[in-house]
Amino acid sequence: MKKTGIFFGSSLGKTEKVARLIQEQLGKNNADIFDIKKVTPGTVLKYDNLILGTSAWGIGDMQDDWEDFIDTLVELDLSEKKIALFGLGDQKKYPESFADGLGTLYCRLPVKTNIIGAWPVKGYSYYCSMAEKEGVFVGLVIDDDSQPELTHSRVSEWVKQISGELK
Repeated sequence: MKKTGIFFGSSLGKTEKVARLIQEQLGKNNADIFDIKKVTPGTVLKYDNLILGTSAWGIGDMQDDWEDFIDTLVELDLSEKKIALFGLGDQKKYPESFADGLGTLYCRLPVKTNIIGAWPVKGYSYYCSMAEKEGVFVGLVIDDDSQPELTHSRVSEWVKQISGELK
């Protein structure tokens, strides 16, 4: 497996927790982990595989550090990289904008053909999500507020799913 960079933005620590679970599942020798607020463009470019994670804030906003870095990220040539996305949300408190931070991150990426890791919407209960495209989520969605008991199994299943594509 080519080396993977996991980049997350986390205000309360939940997105970082999920990023660390992903790293653990991939194997620490296969994946490095970075807080997006401490990242330079050069750090992103040195990886062939990228996993990008954000939470949702308010109604549809990405986590603040992603808001600060996204304009830099979209200027980079990521067309030859495999990119997997994950996002957190609260389907009970924000059913009208569930995991919208993930949807916003996806929408801002200029090239979509190299994005992997779509995730089924089954098992979630919400009204609307910008992270849902064509009946699936654009990446792994975690609700550590309403469904914390499913976090580990969802991460494990998703990492198995994307591992073959990250080679």
